[in-house]
Formats: sequence, C-alpha cells, structure tokens
Amino acid sequence: MEGLEEKLKDLSIARRSLPEEPTYLLDVALQQPAGLLAVSCSNFTVHLHNKDSLNLLGEYRGHSGPLCGVVFSHASPDFLYSGSADGTVRGWDVRRPGTEAAQVFRSDPSHSYCSLDLSCSDALLCAGTEQVNDEDSFLVFWDVRKPGGGLLGVYSESHSDDITHVRFHPRERDRLASSSTDGLVNVFDLSRGAEDEALLATCNSDSSAGSVCWCGADYTQLLCLSHDEGLHLWDLGQLDTDEPLTVFSTADARGVALLADGGGVDYLVGGGWLEEAQKLLVVGGQNSGDLHLMECDGGGLRLLRTLGGGHASTVRCFLWDAAAEALVTGGEDAQLLLWKPGGEELSTGKRKSMKSESALSLKSRPHKKHGYQKEKKEARQTAV
Repeated sequence: MEGLEEKLKDLSIARRSLPEEPTYLLDVALQQPAGLLAVSCSNFTVHLHNKDSLNLLGEYRGHSGPLCGVVFSHASPDFLYSGSADGTVRGWDVRRPGTEAAQVFRSDPSHSYCSLDLSCSDALLCAGTEQVNDEDSFLVFWDVRKPGGGLLGVYSESHSDDITHVRFHPRERDRLASSSTDGLVNVFDLSRGAEDEALLATCNSDSSAGSVCWCGADYTQLLCLSHDEGLHLWDLGQLDTDEPLTVFSTADARGVALLADGGGVDYLVGGGWLEEAQKLLVVGGQNSGDLHLMECDGGGLRLLRTLGGGHASTVRCFLWDAAAEALVTGGEDAQLLLWKPGGEELSTGKRKSMKSESALSLKSRPHKKHGYQKEKKEARQTAV
C-alpha cells in the first residue's frame, strides 16, 4: 500500500464551493457509502453537498441557535442528525432536502447543547450541555429507536463545565469519551448503567479541553486538543498497568518547530485516525489560511504536507475520505474545498474571505463555545 506521505504529497485543490450567503463552515460529516457531505454553518443551517463535485444539493433550516455538530446514521445513511444550542437534536431525511425535521429530541428546557454524537450501533444519541446555573453540566442520552424522542436519562456528576465534545468508540457501542472546559476527559462504559459505575477513566488536560478523538490500532488511544492549542495523546490500554497513560503531550503545539525556518502552526483544527494507513493525522493551520498535515505518535508531531492556496482564513473542520483518498476542508471564509491527488481546479486562484458583519462577531478560533472566547478553567480533578 502506498504510504500516507506519498498520498498526501500529491494533494491539490480539485473542487471549491462557496455559498451565496457568507457563513462559517463549522463541522462536516460524510455519508457512507452513498457520498453526501453534510456541513453545519454558523447561520444555523445544515448544507448538503455532493462529495465529488461539492455541488450544493439542499439545506435544512429549523434550528434557532448555534449548531454543535452533524453526524450520519451508520445503518440508515439517509438519516442525518444535528445538535444545537437551541436545546434540540434534529433528525433529517437527506432524501428530502429542505423539509422539516423527521425527529426532534429534547431534554430539560434549561439544556443548551454544545456537542453531539451517535453510537456505532445507531442505538444511542448523546449530547453534552453547557453549564447550567453556573453549577452542572449534563451528558444526555436518547434511544433513537423509540418514538417520541426516547429520552433515557442524563449523567450529571462527571463534568462541572461545558461539555465541548462527545465521541462514541468506533467499534464498542457502549464506550463514550467526553471533553469539557473543566479540563477533564472522561471515558465511560455505558453498559454499566449508573454514572459512578460507568466512569472508567478521567484524564486531565490541564487546560480547557476542546475535542477528543479515538485512535490507535484498536482504538485504545485518545487524542485531546485544548482551546489553547495543547495536544495530549493517551493510551487507555495502560489503565490496568503501571505504565504511564501519556504517549505524547505538548502544552502548546504552536511551539513545535515543523518548518525549516522553525515555524509551526497558529492553531489546531482537529485529528483523525486513518484506518488504512494506521496513522493519526492532525491538521493545524496558519492564520493566512495555509494548512499543515501532521502525523502524531509517541515521537511527537511530524509535518507530512503543507497545503496552500486554498483557504483565506481560519479552517474550522476537515475529514479524510479514505475511499476517494481525498481531503475535505471547511472554514471561516465560507469555502468548502476538496483536495485530491493530482486535483486540478477549473477556476484557479484563492477566493477572498466572505465574512459578514454577523460572522465577524464570532471568535475566529475553532472549538470555542459557540465561537466565543471562553476563559481558561482550572481542572478540578487530578489525572488518572
């Protein structure tokens, strides 16, 4: 199999999509196997694109607050879920763009969601809330198979601030990881039921944790990115041993020299495990719009490829399409870009940013609570 570095070396822009209305592109999800892209936008809409042409196929309107993520059903890929700070998770039928939500999930009226995911078995939806009344934050669970919303209950004791990201394990349906601005990353086994029994591990990022990603050969590792550009890679396979959990950690990835001139990233976009290559890909960027594709392992961060000439401002989301060997990126310049080996864009030249006055009110950093700067919180617990 061709090495990852060789695949990335030939990437160039193949397609570019720019919506008529200026908006930040916040998150992107890939439908398997049919080939749609769902993009959540800062104007509270969800866009559907063809993954090969990037043509806009339709959009969904219904949320009244900032979106916190989009995810396709695994077994029923014509179904798409989106979560929002408006206190709803909505299920959409992608065969009917522009229609009302087919399902709406709610919990307590005080809950405002800032993260969302669906289990690999398609049975459970989980949303993480903002902090409520300056005290509690909640992990909310629904059974998507039950009519009327299927609310199962909440976990309320494991985090004390906004739950910024939730991620189910790609293979183990009851395994869930969550991150929070309280600095903690928690891992649960939901099959154990009660929260205190379900909590398997707590890792401390020593900063406001922004996102988590399952990775490693058997998905036993967790990548955590913090709001101040920290990066932590933990091996949960060492939980029952005397070995340290930390595989690699840096309090500020901006200080890691990646380029020949000693330069590096201005911010981190996210990470993703590439199953075929058995590599952890971390994407970072520069404020100019350039992207750095990096490999992360026990040896640290290593630059694989720099992509220029695409975005004009901060990149907020990416995904790797393994079947097409293509990279999709979206950003605050409202652009959705498709990068492919040997790609040749029909209309060349970097597009100018389309930030609107309303968009400029959003902080230009990924992972912040609805895009706004949030003060760094001290972690209230110690690491495992």
